[in-house]
Amino acid sequence: MQSGDKNKNTGKKPRTPINYKLVSSIMRGTRRYFVISVLGLIAAIITSYMIPIVTSFTIDYVLLPYAEEGYEAGRTMVPEAVMQWIESIGGRGFLLEHLYIMGILLVIITAVNAISTFLRRSYAAYAGEGIAKNIRDDLYTHLANVPYDYFKHVSTGDIVQRCTSDVDGVRRFIQNQLLEILRTVLMVITAAVIMLRIDSLLTLWSVMLMPFLALSSFIYFRKVKSSFTEADEAEGALSAAIQENLTGVRVVRAFGQQKRELDNFTEKNSDHRKKNLRLTYLMAYYWSASDAFGYLQIMISLCVGAYFVITGRISVGEMLVFTSYTAMLTWPVRQLGRILADLGKASVSLGRIDEIMSAPLEEEPGKALSPTITGEVEFRHVGFKYADSTVPVLSDISFTAKKGETIAILGSTGSGKSTLVQLMQRLYCATEGEILIDGVNINDIERHHLRKGISIVLQEPFLYSRTIMENIRIVDPDMPEEAVYEAARVAAIHDVVKEFEKGYDTVVGERGVTLSGGQKQRVAIARMLTQNAPIIILDDSMSAVDTETDAAIREALSGSRGSRTTFIISHRITTLREADKILVLEHGRLVQQGTHDELMRTDGLYRRIADIQNMLGDELISEGGEA
Repeated sequence: MQSGDKNKNTGKKPRTPINYKLVSSIMRGTRRYFVISVLGLIAAIITSYMIPIVTSFTIDYVLLPYAEEGYEAGRTMVPEAVMQWIESIGGRGFLLEHLYIMGILLVIITAVNAISTFLRRSYAAYAGEGIAKNIRDDLYTHLANVPYDYFKHVSTGDIVQRCTSDVDGVRRFIQNQLLEILRTVLMVITAAVIMLRIDSLLTLWSVMLMPFLALSSFIYFRKVKSSFTEADEAEGALSAAIQENLTGVRVVRAFGQQKRELDNFTEKNSDHRKKNLRLTYLMAYYWSASDAFGYLQIMISLCVGAYFVITGRISVGEMLVFTSYTAMLTWPVRQLGRILADLGKASVSLGRIDEIMSAPLEEEPGKALSPTITGEVEFRHVGFKYADSTVPVLSDISFTAKKGETIAILGSTGSGKSTLVQLMQRLYCATEGEILIDGVNINDIERHHLRKGISIVLQEPFLYSRTIMENIRIVDPDMPEEAVYEAARVAAIHDVVKEFEKGYDTVVGERGVTLSGGQKQRVAIARMLTQNAPIIILDDSMSAVDTETDAAIREALSGSRGSRTTFIISHRITTLREADKILVLEHGRLVQQGTHDELMRTDGLYRRIADIQNMLGDELISEGGEA
């Protein structure tokens, strides 16, 4: 799947067949559980069919006078060797005097059946949970290694739904229904052999409605599969709406959009309810109709069997066998509809999971070297455009940043500032030219090694829902507290944190919502400093702090930077003016570069922006004086 293909990730019905390679992969480590579960299943089926046989034998041979007329052991599958042994110990008379033996035998068979059923279900559960864990591990690992661009074309809510509900759907089918298919087949074959051996005509009467029940199961499967897909899509849309509202709750409140978002949520919730109700109605119709067919089939078997007993065609025990087997056959065949429906849902879920797993991983375009990074950066005629666009984002960008220099970047919105620094981390690969760090093309540097050498703070930094201390030392959980405090002092956040009731143990809400915008940015700067990377990037990351704090942070950074190369993106001339080199971007092109004094002596975009900001500053000072 191409990461730019939005249709692949909108929850639409998968059109590809089941990926059996994926199935084999997710089953790793669980096959022994399936083997034990299958053995338990076989033992449970054998003991289930033995109970009616033993009961029939007790009635016909021990309690009723059929033995006097010549009991045919083979008709109810009692082995001839067993009959000979019974005759050798006293036959019917012995068993009649010691009737408790038959009771004990039934208890033993029932106990074995219970143990076998326990083994089947428990090891099927082990297999199901093991497979679910494998899928989650594979999904998380895969998502952690797909290209950065992938996440710009997918809905977070839809991904969450695939990683939760769809994984659980696969787990439920494997745990509850997969072995039911084998169980149904084995039960039908075993029952057919035993029943045909007793009486072929009664066998036909006892299964006459089975084809109709099986046919209704397939019809139900065809109808319910599409309903399951629609319900899954509705659930994905609902999950996305919830995720977006919880993530953007501050924006919703700020713009007074609660009612509009509530209406949007209500619409999706109603659609989800409607599609699930349709699914429920289909299930209700099928289960009620199949129940009627099942009980009708048992009634037919019982009535015809009673008539055959009266006419002497079969014995009472044999009629009991037929009645028991008919019930034991009816429910698995009836269950076939649910098995097929769950199979359809599981195949849809597996297809949606496979869409994520089929997304191409981020590849190493070069030699995957691990050179020492000291901080010298060079852009040589670099250009970039997105794969699905013909319009370049950057064109012919060339400049050099020496080790330890500060490079400032200025430009209007959409001029390519953030894209330029993202190319340095190889979140995107340049489509033209080359970028070198310490003389090595970044395409030849192993991506993890490259990104460890470049720290970045974004305008909207992400903070984990953990303590401030844990957020700052996320790179090294064992970092000494004094090192954390020093990074916080440089970021001008230490004194602020100390004023909190719990200090550095204050828990930051998800996405940093318990902190102000400026505080979040300063915590992120402190976190960046603990990485001690030779190249640091501040992507408009002081936009939410006041000018005085901005100056204090820049002064502290200047003192602590040492030999680190710093890239600063900002719209404030006061932030940029002290840089060793200023790059001015316009429409993706580098239109000016030089120091503040050099650019102020040249008529161009930089001087126009500086003049406007100076004019606004003078007006504010003037208005303050008049006030």
